[in-house]
Amino acid sequence: MNQQSSSTTEVISKKAIIVGLILVVVNAYWVGIASELWYAVYTLVSPFSNAVFTLVVLLILNIALRKFSPRIAFTPAELLLIYIMVTMVSTISGHAMMAILMGTLAHPFWFATPENEWAQLFLHHIPEWLTVHDAEWLAGYYEGESSLYFQEHLRIWIKPVLIWSSFIFLLYGSLLCLGLMLRKQWMEREKLSFPLTQLPLQMVTNRKFFLSRALWIGFGIAALLRVMGGLHDLFPVIPTFPTSFRLDRYITERPWNAIGYVSMSFNLAIVGLTYFMPLDLAFSTWFFFWLTRAERVLASSLGLTNIGKLYLNERASGAWVGIAVLTIWMGRRHFIRFFKHLIGIEQGDDATEPFSYRTTAILTVLSIVGVFVFCYLAGMSLWVIAVFYLLFVAFAIAIGRVRAELGPPYHEVIGINPRGMMVNMFGTRNLGASNLTIMTFLYAFNRCNRSHPMPNQVESLRIGDRGGIPGKTLLLCMALAIGIGAVATFWTYLQVGYQYGVLARCEGHVGHFGWESFNPLQSWLQYPKEVNYPAITFMSGGFLFVFLLHFLRTHLMWWTLHPSGYVLSGASWGGLIYFWFPVMVSWLIKFMILKFSGWQAYRRAIPFFLGLVLGDFVPRSVLSLISFVMNLYMPSSGAGHSL
Repeated sequence: MNQQSSSTTEVISKKAIIVGLILVVVNAYWVGIASELWYAVYTLVSPFSNAVFTLVVLLILNIALRKFSPRIAFTPAELLLIYIMVTMVSTISGHAMMAILMGTLAHPFWFATPENEWAQLFLHHIPEWLTVHDAEWLAGYYEGESSLYFQEHLRIWIKPVLIWSSFIFLLYGSLLCLGLMLRKQWMEREKLSFPLTQLPLQMVTNRKFFLSRALWIGFGIAALLRVMGGLHDLFPVIPTFPTSFRLDRYITERPWNAIGYVSMSFNLAIVGLTYFMPLDLAFSTWFFFWLTRAERVLASSLGLTNIGKLYLNERASGAWVGIAVLTIWMGRRHFIRFFKHLIGIEQGDDATEPFSYRTTAILTVLSIVGVFVFCYLAGMSLWVIAVFYLLFVAFAIAIGRVRAELGPPYHEVIGINPRGMMVNMFGTRNLGASNLTIMTFLYAFNRCNRSHPMPNQVESLRIGDRGGIPGKTLLLCMALAIGIGAVATFWTYLQVGYQYGVLARCEGHVGHFGWESFNPLQSWLQYPKEVNYPAITFMSGGFLFVFLLHFLRTHLMWWTLHPSGYVLSGASWGGLIYFWFPVMVSWLIKFMILKFSGWQAYRRAIPFFLGLVLGDFVPRSVLSLISFVMNLYMPSSGAGHSL
């Protein structure tokens, strides 16, 4: 990567790559089974707790290796590379993506009945190779007490698994290529801070990190609360500290009861992670959260009972696209130089890039063409594919930019996705049944965006840059982790499904996501929707509001509201809906430190807040392993959202 920003480029051994791939498979299974068997969501918050715990285990193992056999010990670059590979598979496995895709793939032919008329509405639009059509062999998957390794089970799943794994590889690969294009602009020209890369880099590259007393104080506080929760799971007589407190349950009078879901989470890891967010963004996130609540109450007081008429999601979706357009506009000179280099008008500076600009462009085109071919063969029209992919990329760039610049650890945006936006923009008749059907299968890739690949890929490029990982090796290992990780994740979900039954013993939502995906499709085909002009108007308003906030920030020194804060908390659900309270607490602490003690005190407090993160992530991971061994549901291991 960039030699100026990294120390020295280290040689990566085959041993490290092999260990990384083994841990990719292990984490695919760990994240998947924890998510679906006990609803322990490890990819809810970034950086992912399973990846951080894996790095902790490797660091401990490395101490022993250095003592007894230094030649086979891992170098810092190798440790970071393995961490990155585990992060890549974590963007695929778990509740945030694969649960939705698996819930959708098996759903239509198992739940089709004469009453819901799915056979007449859309089943004939699903290609034979896209999913499983033999419903009689899905009983074990939904009911459990069976095995994936029966010949017929393997036969019906092998083709869709390999095809969808290839699609994930191409789709995520196209985003990785776009990340390579943005790398120089974000890291070298704009010098974005990438706050969420602090923890893994400090753990591996800072030799004094684990010697800090402040670190262990923070670790002890967070770990004590998590361990108390684990002991309470095992022995209910032991008291524990509550994980959250629901405020809205006590607000029952009109118009105040229109406030919606309001929960105070006491998650110390969020307090630690958001300590690195700029003050204006941290303030903006919880400010806009409460602004949307105030809008609900005001609307109710004026007699508006349908909250949907506020068009919060439509405004937020337009705002996310606005962030993407604003990002491209700010980097326009970089992109112009990039394309001038491609056509030979100007010689670009790609000497420090992992691949030349031309190689990056070729890989980008090939991966995008592969995505288009898949969607076209599945039954989508070219113009629909183009619009869908542009919106998908817009969300990817926007989320990647917000993470790289400001570092919010949580950015769920439920109800905001290309499928819903296109229904509003074009109407269901103009899109057609075939396009709507295939877009339903793609719903998983933008259902909630918690573990979106783009920000994690760009942050991995940053970690590789700072950790001295050779660029080509890094990209190869990231690609291997995505490809092998996709197959391993499919295997995990099928293994778990046939053993436990997604509708029997699984506490996760994989058995229910199919309804969330296909119920709207059924409704659109039975009751077609026209172009939604009010929704388009509010999308445009959200788009323009982002530019207004950006203009005010760049022209008024005292203006504190950030456009990224609006997109993170402006929707009807998601954003920081679960974690506004720890963000507010972290903001207040940081504000007080900077105001009364100054920048040096802020720097000295960093190990304490990183300790809060480790003190939460490490014990919850240990508790997860205990729950596996004992086959026991332990909420303290991370079940639910507020944890």
